[in-house]
Formats: sequence, C-alpha cells, structure tokens
Amino acid sequence: GLPTTMGSPLMRDFVAPQDGLMTARMKAAGAIVVGKTNVPEFGLGSHTFNDLFGATPNPWDNAVSVGGSSGGAAAALALRMLPIADGSDYMGSLRNPAGWNNFFGMRPSQGRVPAWPVLDVFTAQMATEGPMARSVADLAAMLATQAGYDARVPLSIAEPLEAHRTIPTALKGLRVAWLGDLDAHLVTDDGILAGVEAGLKRMEGAGASVVPVAPHFDRARVWEAWLVWRHALAGASVAAVLARPGARDVIKPEAQWEYEQGQRLSMRDFVRASQMRSQFYAQITSLFERFDVLALPTAQVWPFPIAERWPKEVAGRAMDTYHRWMEVTLYATFAGLPAISVPASFHANGKWPCGLQLIGPPQGDAFLLRIAAAYELQIGDLLARQPLLT
Repeated sequence: GLPTTMGSPLMRDFVAPQDGLMTARMKAAGAIVVGKTNVPEFGLGSHTFNDLFGATPNPWDNAVSVGGSSGGAAAALALRMLPIADGSDYMGSLRNPAGWNNFFGMRPSQGRVPAWPVLDVFTAQMATEGPMARSVADLAAMLATQAGYDARVPLSIAEPLEAHRTIPTALKGLRVAWLGDLDAHLVTDDGILAGVEAGLKRMEGAGASVVPVAPHFDRARVWEAWLVWRHALAGASVAAVLARPGARDVIKPEAQWEYEQGQRLSMRDFVRASQMRSQFYAQITSLFERFDVLALPTAQVWPFPIAERWPKEVAGRAMDTYHRWMEVTLYATFAGLPAISVPASFHANGKWPCGLQLIGPPQGDAFLLRIAAAYELQIGDLLARQPLLT
C-alpha cells in the first residue's frame, strides 16, 4: 500500500501490492511502519540521490553525502526521527551510511534474513536485508525479528537468532586481525586509517589484541570476479525496466552500465568467477583459525560533496567504476560473512563520523553482536554526540 519507487522515474506510480517477508515479520512483532525513505536509483551506489526526490544530505554536515543505499533511513535514524531502521546491503549499503552517521549498521550472514517475494532464491544472495540502530541492543532485537528460516527461501538459515544471545562479551583476549588497506591495494582518503585505528585502540584498551595482517588472497582477481557477479545480478535486476519505451533516456547511466556489462558475460565467465569466489572464501575464512574477528574501514573516503555523483578520484588515484571507492565492503559480501559498522572516531573537522567494520566468522552473527555490544561500552563519548541541525 505504500509507493515503492526504488528512486526511479520509471516506477514513479508503483505501489507495493504486498509486504515483503522482513516487513511482515516486523509488523507481526508490533513495529509501526511510518513510510519509505530515500535511496539511490535501484539502490545502485553509496550516495543517496535520484531524479524523483533529489539528494539526501548528511545530518552531520548538509554539504556532503549521507551515504547509501539506505541513506534516507540513515538520516532519519541519525536525526532521532526513528529508533531503528531497516535497509539492505549489497556493497556496504547498511554499513557505509552507519559509518558516516555515527551509529550501528549490520550486514547479516548470507541467508540470515530471507527475502520474499523474489524472482531467484538460489543465486541472487549478494544483497541481504538487515538492521540499523543507535544501540547494539536495538540492532540485535531487530535482527532477531527479521531473521529465521522460511521454506520458500531454501538457502535461509534454520537456526534462530535469539536476541538474548547477543549480550556483551568481554573484549579481553579478543583476537582482531587489522587488514588496513590490504597492503595499499585499497586507496583511502587521508585520515581514514588513523580514524579507524582510533576505534581499534579503544578495543586494545579493553584487552583485545589487534594484529596487522596481510591476507593472501589475490585482490585484483577477487575484484574481477566480483565485477562479474555484480554485472550478472545487478544487470538482470534492471533488465525488465530497461525494456520499457524511453527507459534509457531517464535511467541512471550506472544502471545501464551494469546491464550492458552483464549482457557481454558468458556462462564460462560466470563459472570462473564463481570458482574464484570459492577460492576467496576458503582464504578469508582461514583467518578465523588465528583470529576472532577481522577489521577494515567501513568506507575508503570521508563523506564527499553532495553535488558529486561519486568520487572520481581518491588520494590521487582515478576510480575506474562508480563503486570502486567502496571496494572495502565487498569482502564480507562476497564471502557471505556477517559484518557490522561501529563508530570509531570523527574527522579533524569534528563533523564527519568515521566507521570501523568488523567481520565475523561464518554464521557468527550473535558472536559479532556480542563483540559490538562490548565495544559499545567503550565509546560512550562518541555515541553522546548528536548532529547539529543547520
């Protein structure tokens, strides 16, 4: 019964005929749905703007991006309009807005929050729905409501996620692998790594062991495999609307690019990319033999000017795709691992929040939430800050 445009002029008049499974579960638990929030067109890109509703500013600084794709939800949450917000995460769409708005955003394990109705229940698992909140307790309660097996979604996780299992655990003795910028593979804005390390130092102060680690997977080959999956799935999702008369005149060029790249793929391309993904999964999960969680920045850049479509250059290096500057988020997604963005620090200007991304072991959602809850106890000063309305 609510307008569901996905930020596209092509869906200007579309009204959802039924609730999605996640929304139905939240309503059944007593949640009050107040409406839809702004997103990039078709959720593509981590900057919330479209031709229907314009751009959503960052509450901490109206001159810069709020992030995305769950950007409208992030703004509402940061401004205390809502206690919790839901969204989805493909390439950081729950994690990046959380990092740029000083609260918690979690991409659950692949299959933890089943999606229905959908066209494909076997392959299209790169995006997953999940929660954002200003406290870990709220985040955990919301995820426990969203999660759970559904027979219509055969790859959904059967084990229930019980909110009471997410109480804080001690950080003392926690083994954290700090992946940093992956040996300079990930280009970052000045101050990003230091900002994340400020959060890691708080963990060390509570007894955690933080060890710099250079993982062994081939970063370039993982990126190429990621692009194949991204083109195949994102391109397919916009194919139907592109067939409408005049669609190419109004749909964003990034969506058309995904579609066109996907059209060039062969089944052999996809199988090879899937094999590379399988190899990467084995390599990144092997780190959990020595560490409890993996740490990365939530984003590689600070919030950028709201008038820009996406950063064309980062620290002097040209970005060759509209999402290359968010490469740091793909590793949890590609491996299907749970990941949470937690507040780490602020930019030297005092206005831009910086997030720390923690990645947990396979299906370790409850464990990761316990770690985040313990970390939350160390950052009361950060969480006490609120955006100044201008």
